[in-house]
Amino acid sequence: MPCQLLSVIESPRHPNFTAMYQRLGIEQEIATSIRKALKLVKKAPPDILVAEFIYGYGNNYAGVNISNLDVLLIALQRHQKETRVILFADKSEIDQAPRLKKIHPLYTVLKLPINPTEFEKTLEEIISCQK
Repeated sequence: MPCQLLSVIESPRHPNFTAMYQRLGIEQEIATSIRKALKLVKKAPPDILVAEFIYGYGNNYAGVNISNLDVLLIALQRHQKETRVILFADKSEIDQAPRLKKIHPLYTVLKLPINPTEFEKTLEEIISCQK
């Protein structure tokens, strides 16, 4: 059975790797918001989640949320703890991304702009582990 991948594409900085996913035999679903991604995770949790990390600079008065992905990662913990999470992060925010490990394990965090060769090797590692 092919790997299921959910791409959460919230900004134009998120690269389009659809051709790479197809070449690797990965089935991709795309969500253009966290709300849509939550619905997909609840319906059919993915094997791999690829999303852009956007640090929440004081985004709420309680200081509870780290980023745009907190709620989604909490949902993954409930529905599919084995999902491999790959984050794309801007170099100015990449140091904050590991804080999300408190919510859900991160497979890796890659710096934008993404090196396609590095990303493909990461995907191949995941696919080989799941066989």
